[in-house]
Order: sequence, then C-alpha cells, then structure tokens
Amino acid sequence: MTKLIFLGAPGAGKGTQAQILSENLGIPHISTGEILRNAIAVETPLGIKAKSYVDNGDLVPDELILDLIKERLGQEDALGGWILDGFPRNVPQADFLSNLLQELNQVCNGVINFDVPDHVLLERLLSRGRKDDNEATISNRLQVYHQQTAPLIDYYEKHQLLINVNGDRELSQISEELETIVKS
Repeated sequence: MTKLIFLGAPGAGKGTQAQILSENLGIPHISTGEILRNAIAVETPLGIKAKSYVDNGDLVPDELILDLIKERLGQEDALGGWILDGFPRNVPQADFLSNLLQELNQVCNGVINFDVPDHVLLERLLSRGRKDDNEATISNRLQVYHQQTAPLIDYYEKHQLLINVNGDRELSQISEELETIVKS
C-alpha cells in the first residue's frame, strides 16, 4: 500500500508528478488545490470563502481544508493508498493528519519533498499564466510557503519519513526516481 505526502513550493511540480504516479499505481491523487479550485468554480459555500484568500495569494484557513481532507481520506477509493498533494501545509495540520490517519487506521509511508530553487519556481509559475499569478502574488505565495510549510521538512525528518527529491530536472528523471522510491 502506498500512502505518500508530496511537499514542495507552488510550482515545484508535485501536482504533475502526483498525477503520473497515481495513474501508474491506480491510487487517488488527492490535491487540496484541486478540491479548492472545484469548490471555487462551482461556488460552494466553502469555495466562496476560499476565493477571497486565493485571490490575495494567501493560504486558505485550516478549518476549511481539514473537513475536506477528512471526508476525502475516508472514501472507498482512498483505502488502498493515496498521494496527498498540498496538505499538510504546516505543523498543526501535520499533527491533525497524524491523528486522522490513526482514527482511519491508516499510516503514511513517506513524505517526498520536491526541492526547487525560488527563481525556477517564479519562472514556472509566471509561464503558467493563471489569472491569479503575477510576480507579486507569486512572491507572496513563496514567502508564505517558506514561513509556514518549510518547518514541515524538519517535522517529517524527525519522524524519519522525509525523502528529498531534486525537482529542478526533466520530468521523466523525477518520475523515474519516484518509481524507484515507491518500489524500495
């Protein structure tokens, strides 16, 4: 069973790699970004609340995310494995997830950290051309990431779950490394 957490700054490529790996393994790719974008697009109450945060480049508050994750990990297709992408974003969320997994009788097998320099991230995000992506918004997102999410790297290192992957390479090289990690 493969239950992985993918960490990395916005634009690090974790979503793309999660998609590839989830298809290869036949397990769901659970992206908080995707859940949020869907909620915003269909204008659910959660989506409407989340939109104001996203538009400012701020992180959506934990309470809004936690219920979505809890519901998603309890669904049938997630029982045999999953890849969590974009969650947890901070240490309190990591604690929440740890407790939630115990409650669901599930265990995380590893945390993959996609390591990419900020200047590369900025280039990638600007080239995506999303309407909420301009240099100021992206810089803010990266700053928020470093402040709130980077401590997770230490957290998972202490729990001996962290695996660092160089995310500043060809897509196929990263995919191959992930396949090797999953098989080991």
